[in-house]
Amino acid sequence: MRRFGLTLVAAFCLASVSFAAGNQPTNEKWEGNINVSKLSSYLKLTGSQQEEVANICDFFNEQMKRANSSKKNQEKLLRNAIYGNLKLMKKALDEKQYAEYTKVLNVTLKNKGIEVK
Repeated sequence: MRRFGLTLVAAFCLASVSFAAGNQPTNEKWEGNINVSKLSSYLKLTGSQQEEVANICDFFNEQMKRANSSKKNQEKLLRNAIYGNLKLMKKALDEKQYAEYTKVLNVTLKNKGIEVK
């Protein structure tokens, strides 16, 4: 039941981001820079979570740079970077924090014109 609830929340987040009225993507490449202090206050992270999230964000930044500089496998590397980030964040955050994080990440990616299929 818990897994179903998470799936439902993720589907709702994805649907709400897709349905957002009239937002045009900017076609910029996003390097993965995340303001960890703002994210920490938004998600109300504990001290140990802050450190773990900062490390995950640094890793994500490296993966996004690698994906953006690649000529051949850019889409695959981008997908791996995003889903790898989500997998690590799911382990580091509680259920509510993870749901909020997925909303923020989905909106950010959509605003930057990045679509992962």
